[in-house]
Amino acid sequence: MPKELQIPNRETELLLSELRKTLEISGDVVEFGCYEGDTSILLAGELRDSPDKWLYLYDSFEGLPAKTAEDNSADGWRFKEGELKASPDTVRHKFKKYALPDPVITKGWFNELSDSDLPSQISFALLDGDFYESIKTSLALVSPRMNAGGIIAIHDYRNAELPGSGKAVNEFLAEHPDEYALRIVASMAILEKQ
Repeated sequence: MPKELQIPNRETELLLSELRKTLEISGDVVEFGCYEGDTSILLAGELRDSPDKWLYLYDSFEGLPAKTAEDNSADGWRFKEGELKASPDTVRHKFKKYALPDPVITKGWFNELSDSDLPSQISFALLDGDFYESIKTSLALVSPRMNAGGIIAIHDYRNAELPGSGKAVNEFLAEHPDEYALRIVASMAILEKQ
């Protein structure tokens, strides 16, 4: 499995632990912002014994979008439009390398996705869109499809370099006050559907 991950090892272990909690819940697994697929193959590895679950990956593969005012931070100067550009072929190659079932890969900006691009039911979602609009949009897409007990993990919730992620989550929770229980671990927000 990959040695260099975009998400630190401690948080990766947490993600896999949270995913395991949802394996008995109906619904598929989605990742918004898969980049080169390193975290994706770890998620897929956990799904090996769950043949009824599919892994869906979403990314622009064009790099980061433009920042909005909610994303501005003196600490976040290095996150620029177009950075973190990757290729779906890189992701597919990694899945072949580790002999994992092919995921469903959708190339596109999150705000361009339609209902038909997503599974009808979701048990686990990893949102790693970095910026305010990306997190806000991906929350709006996955939330109606989450089954009770399902988990949404949002990377960079407490990251001073990426304040838009936390702002989008806080706004979402204010709009859905009784639907999700919030836990914060390291820089990540874990939302459990009630």
